[in-house]
Amino acid sequence: MIAKLAAKQKHMSLEGATVAVQGFGNVGSAAAKWLAREGCRVIAVTDVKGGVYNSKGLDTEALLNYRNGAGGGFVIGFKGGEAMGNGNAKLANAELLALPCDILVPAALGNQITTANAAQVKAKIVVEGANGPTTPEASEILCDKGVFVIPDLLANIGGVIVSYFEWVQNIESFFWEEEEINDRLTRIMTNAFTEVLETSQAEKTDMRTAAYMLAVRRVVSAMSTRGIYP
Repeated sequence: MIAKLAAKQKHMSLEGATVAVQGFGNVGSAAAKWLAREGCRVIAVTDVKGGVYNSKGLDTEALLNYRNGAGGGFVIGFKGGEAMGNGNAKLANAELLALPCDILVPAALGNQITTANAAQVKAKIVVEGANGPTTPEASEILCDKGVFVIPDLLANIGGVIVSYFEWVQNIESFFWEEEEINDRLTRIMTNAFTEVLETSQAEKTDMRTAAYMLAVRRVVSAMSTRGIYP
């Protein structure tokens, strides 16, 4: 859903938008499925073994079924797309990061976008599904190029929020329907995105720096309050 908010900010419709996803684990596969349902064309997916590409869009449900079945946990060999990187996983991942696309979702490992390849990134929006997939120096290069980078501490907070919902429900011994969980999650993430965006605009800085500024302010506020009311 953060990708949808980012696309709106860039005056881009998700309908027909092209997406490349690095990593097809819990985060990457969920992102690919959600974006496909929103009308995006997921044109490329890679994992630790290799990758698949289809300019017309991969069938994400079929790809997930393949990964969970005949693929043995990996996407390589999926018949609904072409193999990337000549079957070499390292080359496939490098190829994916440089693909012309609207949205790039690095959801695998840290330090995947560095000063060595940041200039090759052609995506308009980068949504960091993994923790620290972009080095600070590379993030600066992307922002200077006009790429809208949604940092990890904002992009992948959904799991932590839902874990908190779990805790609340256990404490109250009262359980919510999935629709209510999704509604609450959407509200929180939308508010978080809006606050970071407004801070970014007010301080004339990038989204990552703005997110850290907000976080530090909240910690300072909490510490100040504890000093007054120990």
